Amino acid sequence: MKKRPIGKESRGAAHAAGSGAGQPVRSPRSDRRKESGRIGEDAAAAWLERGGLRLLERNWRCRLGELDLIAEDGGTLVFIEVRSARTGSRFGSAAEALHGRKQLKVRQVAGVYLQQKGWDGRPIRFDAAAVTLDASGLRALEVLHVKNAF
Repeated sequence: MKKRPIGKESRGAAHAAGSGAGQPVRSPRSDRRKESGRIGEDAAAAWLERGGLRLLERNWRCRLGELDLIAEDGGTLVFIEVRSARTGSRFGSAAEALHGRKQLKVRQVAGVYLQQKGWDGRPIRFDAAAVTLDASGLRALEVLHVKNAF
């Protein structure tokens, strides 16, 4: 019998019966957070498209990170960071969650995207979309789009 060390990642993790040894099951909290994030991104994408932007990519990933939404506004390529927060969240509003480190990360990942697409000389813009969700986190109530957010 192999012993598994107990590390941070396995403390308190539930394991699915029959899913194989050491296969953690996602916590309901983690699933809710992912679902809330998806709902926020869906609401932001729909709002931006209604506003005339053309969506090019969703959740584009590279080794450095992820870009939530990439769109085109006229001839400008727009990278949109989406932040969602439930009404009455003790962590502040969605707009307050876009701190300097996250802005830097988005800029770095956007640079990789531009290089991979061969679009280095194209005009770009960094926007933010702050989505307010209801208390359950399952319904978008409001989308605030900030052009040239950073």
